[in-house]
Amino acid sequence: MDRAPQDPEAEQQLHLVRLLPNFVSILALCSGLTAIRFAIAGNISLAVFLIALAAALDGLDGRLARMLKSESAIGAELDSLCDFVNFGVVPGLVLYLWGLRSETNMGWIAVLVYAVCCMLRLARFNVGSREAVPAEKTVFIGVPAPAGAMLALLPIYLSHVASFHLPAPVVALWMVSVGALMISHVRTPSLKRVTIPASLSRFALVGAVAVVASLITYPWATLLMLSLAYLAAILILALSALRKPA
Repeated sequence: MDRAPQDPEAEQQLHLVRLLPNFVSILALCSGLTAIRFAIAGNISLAVFLIALAAALDGLDGRLARMLKSESAIGAELDSLCDFVNFGVVPGLVLYLWGLRSETNMGWIAVLVYAVCCMLRLARFNVGSREAVPAEKTVFIGVPAPAGAMLALLPIYLSHVASFHLPAPVVALWMVSVGALMISHVRTPSLKRVTIPASLSRFALVGAVAVVASLITYPWATLLMLSLAYLAAILILALSALRKPA
């Protein structure tokens, strides 16, 4: 029996749940953009929280896409565009509104340099991820955009922990330095690649709970310690690379 010809104009059906990863990406974008609103209003603490929320959502959308088998080219582009806004534009503006307006010209140059570095970092990652053998397989090359955003905000953490406001030129120099780390070729740790013995999994879960509890109870001190630990990990990787024979 001949099959009835399919209507070429019939609309393809899509399970609504497969849109969830893209929705998470858009939710992260809204979180980042709302951080600008609160920074303008002077609520820097909430602005930093929203950037951290955007970073957490950024780590979730890709995993959801793989779990739901809904990975797509448009989803990858959407994620990259959201990352540039959330981690390239928003942190720079928040830092500018927080502590760089006293040095308007220097501060704005730092914001521009940081944003451009983030854009270049994301472009390099996108090109590398399309290769047959990804360039970033076991470690990241350069600081990833979400980690760079959280590192760039370190002067704000320090001001809350030590009640000490770094001078505007130092904040501007720090932003430029973080931007340089993002486009550098230094090896940085990738939590997605870390493996532990199965027997230690319960300790890892307890440690994760302790970190989350610390973030809720002592957010500024915990963010500062996590940033310093991340910088220490980068330094350890750099030293280990120097010790390897050529």
